[in-house]
Amino acid sequence: MTTFPQVLARLLAADPGRPLVTFYDDATGERTELSVATWATWVAKVSSLLTDELDVEHGSRLLVDLPAHWLGTVVLGAAWACGIEVVWDGEADAVVTGPGTLGRWAPEAGRIPVVATALLPLAGPFADGVPAEVHDLGLEVWSQPDAYVAYPAPADHDLAVAGTTQAELWAVGSPDRLLSEANPASRAGLPCLTVPLAGGGSLVLVRNAAPERVGRVAMLERATTAPHPRRPG
Repeated sequence: MTTFPQVLARLLAADPGRPLVTFYDDATGERTELSVATWATWVAKVSSLLTDELDVEHGSRLLVDLPAHWLGTVVLGAAWACGIEVVWDGEADAVVTGPGTLGRWAPEAGRIPVVATALLPLAGPFADGVPAEVHDLGLEVWSQPDAYVAYPAPADHDLAVAGTTQAELWAVGSPDRLLSEANPASRAGLPCLTVPLAGGGSLVLVRNAAPERVGRVAMLERATTAPHPRRPG
């Protein structure tokens, strides 16, 4: 049986300096590359923000409403590091949102923790601030520690996403460097993150790119654009 902390520990032990998540956004010109170690640090910081600052507990439900972005992969990892279930609809105990959906979730901030990210390079904060009681990830994440250990630790039977346990989520892996235009923070796009992580591979995430540009990025990054593997269940 396998949990996310075990998957991440294997990746760090094998080669912490290699690229793990590489993000291209052709609308903004952004290219962000996170090594295994850097990605793990971001996961630790967001994990601490969720549990230590906002009191989101093991077994809670975190609704993630983000577009395809490297920060979306970090938020997913943070949830699983804490033993939190990721959901995309229904009741939730906390929400992480981006600028495009902040207006939808801001009214909930008085009832549950709502964390917003501006999705700017280097995870910068919102230039004009956020509504009252909403937490700006770009302001609050930097003070969090670079390492995180959950207590209690995630168990293989904990739900990672609706209907899928941690053990089931990591049952399929591939060592490929996978290029994807799908959103990892979605039901359909989730395997684009979990399958490379489980198999010691990596993800090249491309957003707002023309088809010919996607092909060039695949060649540049030596990535495969093979069909996305399916997760169990």
